[in-house]
Amino acid sequence: MSLRVLIAVTHLLGAGHLTRAAALARAFARKGHDTTLMSGGSPARLADLETVTFVQLPPVRTVGTSFKTLLGEDLEPVDAAYLERRRTLLLDTFKTVRPDILITELFPFGRRVLADEFSALLDAARSSNPRPLVLCSIRDILVPSSKASRIAETHERVLRDYDAVLVHGDPALVPLEASWPLDERIAPLIRYTGYVDENEGPVPASRRHGIVVSGGSSAASLPLYRAAIAASREIADRPWHILIGRGVTEPDFLSIRESAPAHVVVERARPDFRALLAGAELSVSQAGYNTTVDLLRCGVRSVLVPFEVDHETEQRLRAERLTALGLAEILPEADLSPQNLADAIRRGLTGAPSPPPSISIDGARRSVVVAESLAHSMPALHQTIDWSPLDRALDRAGDQGCPIRFWWRDDDAVADTPQLDRLLGLARRNEAGIGLAVIPEGIDASLAARLAQEPRAVALVHGWRHANHAPGDDKKAEFGAHRPLDPMAAEAEQALHRARERLGSRLLPVFVPPWNRISPGLVPHLPRLGFRGLSTFTDRKAAHPVAGLFQINTHVDPIDWHGTRSLTDPASIVASLAGAIERRLAGHADRDEPIGFLTHHLVHDDVIWSLCERLIAHLAARGIRFLCLDECFGMETRSHLRSNEI
Repeated sequence: MSLRVLIAVTHLLGAGHLTRAAALARAFARKGHDTTLMSGGSPARLADLETVTFVQLPPVRTVGTSFKTLLGEDLEPVDAAYLERRRTLLLDTFKTVRPDILITELFPFGRRVLADEFSALLDAARSSNPRPLVLCSIRDILVPSSKASRIAETHERVLRDYDAVLVHGDPALVPLEASWPLDERIAPLIRYTGYVDENEGPVPASRRHGIVVSGGSSAASLPLYRAAIAASREIADRPWHILIGRGVTEPDFLSIRESAPAHVVVERARPDFRALLAGAELSVSQAGYNTTVDLLRCGVRSVLVPFEVDHETEQRLRAERLTALGLAEILPEADLSPQNLADAIRRGLTGAPSPPPSISIDGARRSVVVAESLAHSMPALHQTIDWSPLDRALDRAGDQGCPIRFWWRDDDAVADTPQLDRLLGLARRNEAGIGLAVIPEGIDASLAARLAQEPRAVALVHGWRHANHAPGDDKKAEFGAHRPLDPMAAEAEQALHRARERLGSRLLPVFVPPWNRISPGLVPHLPRLGFRGLSTFTDRKAAHPVAGLFQINTHVDPIDWHGTRSLTDPASIVASLAGAIERRLAGHADRDEPIGFLTHHLVHDDVIWSLCERLIAHLAARGIRFLCLDECFGMETRSHLRSNEI
């Protein structure tokens, strides 16, 4: 399905924000989406926009790194009338495009000086019917305000106006929280896309020889260019190529070119820059976003002189991360001198090359995939849920003096993944206990490390390897009645040993059979194997099915396993929760058994995540929180559950 996409960007210093937004726009257009790129910064040379519609607002810019004063086309401070012309064209473009997806670049994490016009755009989106999907597009590293109130204001705006935040980076290089104090409430909205490459063509193979010096599009690299000219006189056994951005004035450019020795070529930035870089022994540059992508694509060793004027930290952090991977050497801007630069270049030329890191640089394509998925989920994400059946059941339970408790089990964990991070973040934000049914055979060391940080999360034993042994078309089971008891008992005991060995005190000896199916003949053997608890699905028949074993089950699963494998009808989920309460009130189920909510974090889509968040929030509003697992399995079993004895 073709979607209408509107991307709004205003670059104030260099053109990096614009080139990244243009790469996104091209990626959307190539997938057949009707895409409009609206720029409010200075006109800049862009690669072919192909079928993208481009709208230029009356441009604004800044001088230096002070973003408080906006200058217009005449380089004079803009007035209210100038800003109103921008705002009018911006809103007219929104009305003309009628986007299904609206993307604001950087705002609200930056561009506070343009908050009025971005707010007007977001207000228009909020009042539209149908409302577009609203996304924020940000680079890997941000520069937060020193004022906590402004950061809090950003988070509130994100929660109010945005459906997701596209982070064009890879947490393997720089996680967002390394530069921004990430609020746990917006953590579920974060979507890492990988780095956006504005030049997606293949990198040419070439024999590496010589040194390439480059800077961004602004004049901020002038000190680097001048130091490079002087350093080149000390390293004259190789050719040098110095590429100067268009933001450098012509007199400055000519001055640098005229001072260059014979083995140094000085020219304006070229469209074949990546080909030059791919053939270089060493790159000397700042550590901007696009430069980092170039370095990662070309695999060239580099000396980085990060831009740090006026306490800028973005490039320094990125340079430090690249250095930690063995891909670069840092020369702090404060230490920049011809001699120091020459020394750093010599070290770079003689250093051993590092293997290329596994960093995602497919950010433009991945951004489209994420946006398409979210857009298609929009009706479900924002549909109204009628909680009244659940509320009525809870009210009746309160009137009858019947306390209703809830617990949460999530199945199939083996490692600390982005999905698990989202799950545990949701639980932590809501002070919810959670039991992770882990598959013992595949437990990764990262899971133990993560559980050590989560006091309300514990692990349960989820079978052995989650392998189906059911014959033919029988319902799936790993520990079903079709298997002999002895091998099942041996596997269950092995599973407990393995899980305890890997997870230690973060494990409760509770057996959770895969697919919630267990042979009745195996249950009596669980206590002698070391298990103190059992958990399956549907109302339990007895709290203690056998001596020494305490059982608590789950009752509601939000996934439509036999249909869409997405969220089942929310009304049926609410009805299931209400029904579980009513059965307890009517005496058809054990009143003491907490109602179990069952999830599977590895297969959740955004609609399922949204339901989980909304359900937890609704219960919390009524003063109900998911119990910690010790509470779930009863006072009489707590001492045994934490025991390390078999």
